[in-house]
Amino acid sequence: MDTNETLSPEDILGNLSGGRVLDVATGSGNFIHSLMEDLKDYSEIIGVDDSRNAASAFSESFRRQKNIHFQLMDAHHLDFPDASFDLACISNSLHHLDPAPVLAEMKRVLRPGGTLLVSEMYRDNQAETQMTHVLLHHWWAAVDTVNGMMHRETYTRQQLLDMVSALGLQDLHAFDLSDLSDDPKSRDFMEQLDPVFESYIQRAEGHPELQARGGELKIRAREVGFHSATTLMVMGRK
Repeated sequence: MDTNETLSPEDILGNLSGGRVLDVATGSGNFIHSLMEDLKDYSEIIGVDDSRNAASAFSESFRRQKNIHFQLMDAHHLDFPDASFDLACISNSLHHLDPAPVLAEMKRVLRPGGTLLVSEMYRDNQAETQMTHVLLHHWWAAVDTVNGMMHRETYTRQQLLDMVSALGLQDLHAFDLSDLSDDPKSRDFMEQLDPVFESYIQRAEGHPELQARGGELKIRAREVGFHSATTLMVMGRK
């Protein structure tokens, strides 16, 4: 498997004709904005998610795009025939799902020669400022879990590689995407984080250890700083 740590998403996707694209666990469609910007071209993008709230936000985001659609659907059981898509993607959602059946379904709905793409942050080999993001994410996952939501801690880089490698795809390539250029202690960004902290501390009511953990992470963010964790992007052909 080839690895290149210097490319941007545009470098990776800029020569790829998407054709008919599926974005799994799309949420409000954040990754679709990246696909629209970075892919060489595409004919249609369908985002699927099992959240009705996501459906509303998605529809608002793409109301002017006639070839971008949302379908309410469980990622573990995709309601599409075999060989329906040229590109199947999932971004920062595997840790909310049971990854093996989701990835198997994504491969099933790909046409022969189609591309499967996984983009996911990971927890190991991060800078200290990036570890703030990792630790925050793991705290969010713990709070969501006690509130009955499926939210795991992030995987290691090797775990993600193993998941995709197990699919038996051809021409596998892995890319590490990281940006440490922003001020890790930006006042504006820290002010944006404050309501997020307060929201999760409130959601952790009845779990004082989680509330205390949130307070500690708030101090860490201001003292150590924050950068987004490195993302692994893995691609292969069916």
